[in-house]
Amino acid sequence: MRIISGKFKGKRLIAPKNLPVRPTTDMAKEALFNILNFQIDFQEIKLLDLFAGTGNISYEFISRGTTQITAVDQHYGCVKFLNKTANELEAEINTVKSDVFKYLDKVKTKSDLIFADPPYDFSTEDFQKIPQLVFKNNLLEEEGLLIVEHSKHTDLSETVNFSESRKYGNSVFSFFKL
Repeated sequence: MRIISGKFKGKRLIAPKNLPVRPTTDMAKEALFNILNFQIDFQEIKLLDLFAGTGNISYEFISRGTTQITAVDQHYGCVKFLNKTANELEAEINTVKSDVFKYLDKVKTKSDLIFADPPYDFSTEDFQKIPQLVFKNNLLEEEGLLIVEHSKHTDLSETVNFSESRKYGNSVFSFFKL
């Protein structure tokens, strides 16, 4: 896994092999950030990274100047790796070891951008729970954006506040807005 742009561009990060993760591919990540470059000011946003895994997406935001990042994952090894890597980058990430659904039910802080990358083998109902909880609990700022990454075999177009989706190889990013 490598950071594709920003001040840490080209930096390679090697996660332990025992983590239950599937990091977003460089191709999909680059395409996503090309879209975001025209929509957000990275230095001004508050990011919530759900199912953060290795922190792949969080590091891209850090590299582009985002300083307010919360990364949530239920796996102890993922949270440990996130903290270790953030330390090496001299960056601050607020890590939370929690089940994402429980976290979304209790958190009160709003974010400008929420990125969720759950396991691809989730049921469609579990994928749909993410936007449902985000919007029910009013977790996005007024112009905020929720992005859910999923496989091309999952269709979220009928989910609440769906805006559009973009496909890159086997990965799809579904965008949700108020």
